[in-house]
Amino acid sequence: MEAKAIGRKLRISPLKLRKVINQIRGKNLLEAIYILKNLPNKGARLALKVLNSAIANLKYKSEEKIEDLSKFKVLKICVDQAPVMKRIMPRARGRADILRKQSSHLLVIIGDELK
Repeated sequence: MEAKAIGRKLRISPLKLRKVINQIRGKNLLEAIYILKNLPNKGARLALKVLNSAIANLKYKSEEKIEDLSKFKVLKICVDQAPVMKRIMPRARGRADILRKQSSHLLVIIGDELK
């Protein structure tokens, strides 16, 4: 059985979020939760929220009650670029720089280890 969750327009750069999710790709669910809870990054907090949403979706989809999460693992986790907000920062002599405030889409798919 598989379940997925998508976090859209997360206000963090895709590069910063990829550093976090590379550490939990292919890991057991309990191990992934432990890693994310102990990382001090903003990306870890956001990834943990999406992972918990995927776990809730898995419990909702399943007919029998799921007690043991150690049977499941992170099958796929990927980050894509979301829309970029552009802001103007005034500089000296009437010039302006463009600030690119990046955001990310995070996809998490969890499932049985049997596949």
